[in-house]
Amino acid sequence: MRIHRKNTIAAAVVVAALSLGLTACGGNDTDAKAAGTPNASQTPSDTASKPAAGTAGTGATADPAASKSKTGSTSGTGGKNSTGSTDTSKVPACGYKDVKITMAKADETPTEHIVLTALNTSGRSCRLLQYPLIAFGDIQTAKDIPAVAKSKPATPIVLKSGEPAYANVRVGLGGVHENNKVVTTFNVNLFAANGPAEGSRVVTAPSGGLSVDESAAKTGYWTYELRNGADEF
Repeated sequence: MRIHRKNTIAAAVVVAALSLGLTACGGNDTDAKAAGTPNASQTPSDTASKPAAGTAGTGATADPAASKSKTGSTSGTGGKNSTGSTDTSKVPACGYKDVKITMAKADETPTEHIVLTALNTSGRSCRLLQYPLIAFGDIQTAKDIPAVAKSKPATPIVLKSGEPAYANVRVGLGGVHENNKVVTTFNVNLFAANGPAEGSRVVTAPSGGLSVDESAAKTGYWTYELRNGADEF
Protein backbone atom coordinates (compact mmCIF):
# COMPACT_ATOMS: atom_id res chain seq x y z
CA MET A 1 0.00 0.00 0.00
CA ARG A 2 2.79 2.41 0.77
CA ILE A 3 4.45 1.65 -2.56
CA HIS A 4 1.23 2.39 -4.48
CA ARG A 5 0.76 5.74 -2.68
CA LYS A 6 4.31 6.74 -3.52
CA ASN A 7 3.78 5.91 -7.19
CA THR A 8 0.51 7.88 -7.23
CA ILE A 9 2.16 10.94 -5.70
CA ALA A 10 5.06 10.70 -8.15
CA ALA A 11 2.69 10.49 -11.11
CA ALA A 12 0.76 13.50 -9.87
CA VAL A 13 3.97 15.50 -9.60
CA VAL A 14 4.99 14.58 -13.17
CA VAL A 15 1.57 15.55 -14.56
CA ALA A 16 1.69 18.88 -12.72
CA ALA A 17 5.17 19.57 -14.05
CA LEU A 18 4.09 18.81 -17.61
CA SER A 19 1.06 21.16 -17.29
CA LEU A 20 3.25 24.00 -16.08
CA GLY A 21 5.66 23.47 -18.97
CA LEU A 22 2.91 23.51 -21.58
CA THR A 23 1.40 26.68 -20.08
CA ALA A 24 4.73 28.43 -20.16
CA CYS A 25 5.30 27.55 -23.81
CA GLY A 26 1.83 28.71 -24.85
CA GLY A 27 2.26 32.07 -23.15
CA ASN A 28 5.59 32.83 -24.84
CA ASP A 29 4.16 32.11 -28.33
CA THR A 30 1.25 34.51 -27.83
CA ASP A 31 3.53 37.32 -26.66
CA ALA A 32 5.81 36.87 -29.67
CA LYS A 33 2.88 37.13 -32.10
CA ALA A 34 1.57 40.23 -30.33
CA ALA A 35 4.96 41.93 -30.51
CA GLY A 36 5.60 41.19 -34.20
CA THR A 37 2.22 42.12 -35.77
CA PRO A 38 1.04 45.80 -35.71
CA ASN A 39 -2.61 46.21 -34.88
CA ALA A 40 -5.04 48.68 -36.54
CA SER A 41 -4.45 51.35 -33.92
CA GLN A 42 -0.75 51.47 -34.78
CA THR A 43 -1.13 52.12 -38.56
CA PRO A 44 -2.37 55.82 -38.51
CA SER A 45 0.38 56.88 -36.14
CA ASP A 46 2.93 55.16 -38.36
CA THR A 47 1.64 57.03 -41.47
CA ALA A 48 1.45 60.36 -39.68
CA SER A 49 5.11 60.09 -38.76
CA LYS A 50 6.05 60.44 -42.48
CA PRO A 51 6.57 64.07 -43.78
CA ALA A 52 3.67 65.39 -45.88
CA ALA A 53 4.33 66.05 -49.58
CA GLY A 54 5.24 69.65 -50.34
CA THR A 55 6.54 70.50 -46.90
CA ALA A 56 9.95 72.00 -46.32
CA GLY A 57 12.85 69.62 -46.58
CA THR A 58 11.13 67.14 -48.93
CA GLY A 59 12.37 68.74 -52.21
CA ALA A 60 8.81 69.27 -53.47
CA THR A 61 8.17 71.98 -56.12
CA ALA A 62 7.15 75.35 -54.70
CA ASP A 63 3.92 77.08 -55.59
CA PRO A 64 4.35 78.56 -59.16
CA ALA A 65 2.55 81.74 -58.14
CA ALA A 66 4.95 82.22 -55.26
CA SER A 67 7.92 81.64 -57.56
CA LYS A 68 6.69 84.31 -60.00
CA SER A 69 6.16 86.82 -57.22
CA LYS A 70 9.71 86.33 -56.04
CA THR A 71 11.42 86.52 -59.40
CA GLY A 72 9.50 89.55 -60.67
CA SER A 73 10.40 91.22 -64.00
CA THR A 74 13.56 93.00 -65.08
CA SER A 75 13.53 96.73 -65.75
CA GLY A 76 15.89 99.53 -66.63
CA THR A 77 17.07 98.05 -69.93
CA GLY A 78 20.05 100.02 -71.18
CA GLY A 79 19.29 102.56 -73.89
CA LYS A 80 15.55 102.49 -73.33
CA ASN A 81 13.20 104.36 -71.06
CA SER A 82 10.62 102.88 -68.67
CA THR A 83 8.13 102.21 -71.47
CA GLY A 84 10.69 100.30 -73.51
CA SER A 85 10.92 102.86 -76.34
CA THR A 86 14.24 104.12 -77.69
CA ASP A 87 15.45 107.56 -76.51
CA THR A 88 14.97 109.63 -79.70
CA SER A 89 16.76 112.69 -78.34
CA LYS A 90 20.09 111.08 -79.18
CA VAL A 91 19.16 110.45 -82.83
CA PRO A 92 20.65 113.17 -85.09
CA ALA A 93 18.38 115.45 -87.12
CA CYS A 94 18.01 114.69 -90.81
CA GLY A 95 19.95 117.06 -93.04
CA TYR A 96 19.03 117.80 -96.63
CA LYS A 97 21.74 115.39 -97.80
CA ASP A 98 20.17 112.60 -95.71
CA VAL A 99 16.86 112.52 -97.59
CA LYS A 100 15.44 112.40 -101.09
CA ILE A 101 12.32 114.57 -101.46
CA THR A 102 9.71 114.05 -104.16
CA MET A 103 6.18 115.35 -104.76
CA ALA A 104 2.91 114.01 -106.15
CA LYS A 105 -0.30 115.81 -107.00
CA ALA A 106 -3.47 114.88 -105.19
CA ASP A 107 -6.20 113.21 -107.23
CA GLU A 108 -8.31 116.32 -107.73
CA THR A 109 -9.04 118.92 -110.42
CA PRO A 110 -7.88 121.61 -110.22
CA THR A 111 -4.93 120.66 -108.04
CA GLU A 112 -5.24 122.09 -104.53
CA HIS A 113 -2.88 119.76 -102.68
CA ILE A 114 0.40 117.96 -103.18
CA VAL A 115 2.10 115.33 -101.02
CA LEU A 116 5.79 115.55 -100.24
CA THR A 117 7.70 112.33 -99.52
CA ALA A 118 11.03 112.42 -97.68
CA LEU A 119 12.95 109.14 -98.01
CA ASN A 120 15.88 108.52 -95.68
CA THR A 121 18.86 107.62 -97.92
CA SER A 122 21.59 108.29 -95.34
CA GLY A 123 22.23 104.68 -94.31
CA ARG A 124 21.47 105.52 -90.66
CA SER A 125 18.53 106.67 -88.55
CA CYS A 126 17.72 110.37 -88.32
CA ARG A 127 14.96 112.59 -86.89
CA LEU A 128 12.81 114.56 -89.30
CA LEU A 129 12.03 117.74 -87.37
CA GLN A 130 8.81 119.74 -87.55
CA TYR A 131 7.63 120.47 -91.12
CA PRO A 132 9.09 121.15 -94.60
CA LEU A 133 10.36 124.67 -95.21
CA ILE A 134 9.02 125.35 -98.70
CA ALA A 135 10.04 128.12 -101.07
CA PHE A 136 7.85 128.42 -104.19
CA GLY A 137 10.24 130.72 -106.01
CA ASP A 138 13.58 132.31 -105.25
CA ILE A 139 14.82 130.84 -101.99
CA GLN A 140 15.89 134.24 -100.69
CA THR A 141 12.67 136.14 -101.40
CA ALA A 142 9.87 133.53 -101.55
CA LYS A 143 7.07 133.71 -99.01
CA ASP A 144 7.39 131.44 -95.98
CA ILE A 145 4.69 128.76 -96.11
CA PRO A 146 3.06 128.43 -92.64
CA ALA A 147 2.40 125.08 -90.96
CA VAL A 148 -0.99 123.78 -89.78
CA ALA A 149 -0.79 123.15 -86.03
CA LYS A 150 -3.35 120.32 -85.92
CA SER A 151 -1.15 118.17 -88.15
CA LYS A 152 1.72 118.07 -85.64
CA PRO A 153 2.32 114.43 -84.59
CA ALA A 154 2.37 113.41 -80.95
CA THR A 155 5.78 111.72 -81.17
CA PRO A 156 9.05 112.59 -82.96
CA ILE A 157 9.47 111.29 -86.50
CA VAL A 158 12.50 108.99 -86.49
CA LEU A 159 13.30 107.41 -89.84
CA LYS A 160 15.45 104.32 -90.18
CA SER A 161 17.47 104.07 -93.36
CA GLY A 162 15.11 103.48 -96.29
CA GLU A 163 11.98 104.64 -94.47
CA PRO A 164 9.73 107.50 -95.72
CA ALA A 165 7.75 110.29 -94.09
CA TYR A 166 5.04 112.45 -95.63
CA ALA A 167 3.68 116.00 -95.53
CA ASN A 168 0.43 117.23 -97.02
CA VAL A 169 0.71 120.69 -98.64
CA ARG A 170 -2.05 123.01 -99.83
CA VAL A 171 -0.93 124.93 -102.93
CA GLY A 172 -4.18 126.75 -103.74
CA LEU A 173 -7.94 127.04 -103.22
CA GLY A 174 -8.96 125.85 -106.68
CA GLY A 175 -10.39 129.21 -107.77
CA VAL A 176 -9.85 130.64 -111.25
CA HIS A 177 -9.26 134.16 -109.95
CA GLU A 178 -6.48 133.29 -107.54
CA ASN A 179 -3.11 134.94 -107.73
CA ASN A 180 -1.47 131.82 -109.11
CA LYS A 181 1.95 131.29 -110.55
CA VAL A 182 3.30 128.22 -112.27
CA VAL A 183 6.53 126.71 -110.98
CA THR A 184 8.52 123.88 -112.52
CA THR A 185 10.78 123.44 -109.48
CA PHE A 186 10.77 124.61 -105.85
CA ASN A 187 12.99 124.29 -102.80
CA VAL A 188 12.42 122.30 -99.62
CA ASN A 189 14.59 122.86 -96.59
CA LEU A 190 14.63 121.02 -93.26
CA PHE A 191 14.82 122.02 -89.62
CA ALA A 192 17.88 121.47 -87.46
CA ALA A 193 17.77 121.34 -83.66
CA ASN A 194 18.28 125.10 -83.41
CA GLY A 195 16.38 126.33 -86.48
CA PRO A 196 16.45 125.98 -90.28
CA ALA A 197 19.24 123.73 -91.50
CA GLU A 198 21.84 124.73 -94.07
CA GLY A 199 21.09 123.79 -97.67
CA SER A 200 17.89 122.60 -99.36
CA ARG A 201 16.55 120.07 -101.81
CA VAL A 202 15.30 121.11 -105.24
CA VAL A 203 12.03 119.34 -106.03
CA THR A 204 10.88 118.96 -109.65
CA ALA A 205 7.22 119.54 -110.46
CA PRO A 206 5.32 117.22 -112.80
CA SER A 207 5.24 117.93 -116.54
CA GLY A 208 3.37 121.17 -117.19
CA GLY A 209 4.43 122.67 -113.86
CA LEU A 210 2.56 123.31 -110.63
CA SER A 211 0.10 126.16 -110.17
CA VAL A 212 0.65 127.79 -106.76
CA ASP A 213 -1.08 130.57 -104.81
CA GLU A 214 1.44 131.52 -102.13
CA SER A 215 -1.14 133.48 -100.15
CA ALA A 216 -3.29 130.34 -99.73
CA ALA A 217 -0.45 127.81 -99.38
CA LYS A 218 -0.04 125.87 -96.11
CA THR A 219 1.95 122.82 -95.11
CA GLY A 220 1.43 119.97 -92.69
CA TYR A 221 4.06 118.51 -90.38
CA TRP A 222 6.10 115.47 -91.33
CA THR A 223 4.27 112.29 -90.35
CA TYR A 224 4.77 108.54 -90.78
CA GLU A 225 1.56 108.39 -92.81
CA LEU A 226 -1.18 110.79 -93.80
CA ARG A 227 -4.03 110.79 -91.28
CA ASN A 228 -7.69 111.55 -91.83
CA GLY A 229 -8.64 114.80 -90.12
CA ALA A 230 -5.21 115.89 -88.90
CA ASP A 231 -3.76 116.27 -92.41
CA GLU A 232 -6.86 117.54 -94.15
CA PHE A 233 -6.88 121.32 -94.58
